[in-house]
Amino acid sequence: MRKLKFRKQNGIYAWDPNKLPRHVAIIMDGNGRWAKKRSLPRTAGHSVGADTFRSIAAYCKDIGIEYLTVYAYSTENAKRPADEVEVIMNLLEKNLSEAITKMEKDRVKMRFFGNTSALPPKLRELIAEAEELSDKYDGVQVNICVNYGGRDEIIRAAEKHAKIANEDPTKESNLTEELFSGYMYSAGVPDPDLVIRPGGEFRLSNFLIWQTAYSEWYFSDVLWPDFNEREIDKAIVEYQSRERRFGGI
Repeated sequence: MRKLKFRKQNGIYAWDPNKLPRHVAIIMDGNGRWAKKRSLPRTAGHSVGADTFRSIAAYCKDIGIEYLTVYAYSTENAKRPADEVEVIMNLLEKNLSEAITKMEKDRVKMRFFGNTSALPPKLRELIAEAEELSDKYDGVQVNICVNYGGRDEIIRAAEKHAKIANEDPTKESNLTEELFSGYMYSAGVPDPDLVIRPGGEFRLSNFLIWQTAYSEWYFSDVLWPDFNEREIDKAIVEYQSRERRFGGI
């Protein structure tokens, strides 16, 4: 980990390095609007947004975030124009291929949440390769939501439980939150402490509905391609100013 020079505000650190959120999740929103403001095709926004993701992921790793989950492509995104979807898929393939070549050096674990069976064959192959390589590492973990929807995930989890219960009524018949969480794409990953949504929107957009029940949300007007380390700092400062009671007093 590189030595960091934390920015100061009023003589104190901008955020406390001892009270970092363990798991940060981000809805990477605003690529299309960023491009439109510059009279560029929407696909240009996705390209710059991909560069932003790499920078933010590297920063989160450097400061000690253990888990980073990003919303890369939702089940609803398939309704967009075919050329835009194709560009997004190509960018995912390109960035994942590059990430795989650096995995031994970076030692970043990667997992993918979503119905990957519906993705292009080449992308599915890269996902399988990245997850297989990740089994060797025990450092920071980046979770990429691809063809993901929160409601779809809950339905799939319910179907898994029903199938197990039907095959053996004596096994896992009493459904608990802990048991149900084990059926989710995120099984084994702690729930997000902090969810960041750039882009000026105030919607959950079907993102990690189950997992974010008690997450702290931070909304920003900054469009995703313009998001940077300082914006992450602001979100963490805000997170550390809140008192998390999880329904208690």
